[in-house]
Amino acid sequence: MHMTSAPHLLTEDRPEFDRLLDEALRTADERPELATLGERLNAEQLRTMALSARALLSAAAAAEYDHFVKVREELRDVALSTPSGAAENDSGQDEDDGAGAFAVVAVLAPVLAGTAMLIFLLVGYSLKMIDPEPAFARTMVTAGWLFGALTVAALLFAVVGLLVAAVRNSSTEVAAEESVPVPDELSRAREAWRNALLERGIMPFLRDALADPSAVSGYPVPRTPGAGRIPDLGYTRPDFTSPGAPSQGTRPGYSSPDFTSPDFGGPETGPE
Repeated sequence: MHMTSAPHLLTEDRPEFDRLLDEALRTADERPELATLGERLNAEQLRTMALSARALLSAAAAAEYDHFVKVREELRDVALSTPSGAAENDSGQDEDDGAGAFAVVAVLAPVLAGTAMLIFLLVGYSLKMIDPEPAFARTMVTAGWLFGALTVAALLFAVVGLLVAAVRNSSTEVAAEESVPVPDELSRAREAWRNALLERGIMPFLRDALADPSAVSGYPVPRTPGAGRIPDLGYTRPDFTSPGAPSQGTRPGYSSPDFTSPDFGGPETGPE
């Protein structure tokens, strides 16, 4: 059974181990110590072996990793305890509420104005067909055209407002991404851990596995199609032997207990 999780690494940092391992295998042709890749073991076999030994390899950079985690937790605590984060969230909530109200007005205003225009024009022109024409028919038509102009103005206002909101949101997103840079201390700690894990953990393991697979004992390689014969990695089956034949050696003596029946007299000794 292969060990696929490392108790030393946190869950959020395990993908970083996988990325470093994949990078080392991908650039194996640039490293002289991995020049024999593919002769005894291929990349997939090495990757499986390294993943099964993840806890052992990550322990080689334990000091750097502990420092990296400590720096990261301190920065997170500072960020959570800063009240500016809550203030920014409140201001952002207010901006979202304002944008939502503007969107509602921008949608409803043209609809309501257009509906009023249709009603007034329909009623006004219907009244103009009556003979004699009512006095307020012309007023209804005029009101309908006024609502028509209002509809056009509302549509233009909505389009301009939506464009302005889109530009504002895009600029806010860019500013937010630029305003949260990775602190230098955290970046240095992370890079120190990556280098230590790669140079003291992953690379020595891959180099030793390629030079002498038996030196990496305890991590058997899975059989890969087309990989040919898989070398022995020092993992052997226990030596089971069947018990010897009865003629071999001396068997321990065993005799059944000496059960004797009680003395029974014959018929002539019956009760008097």
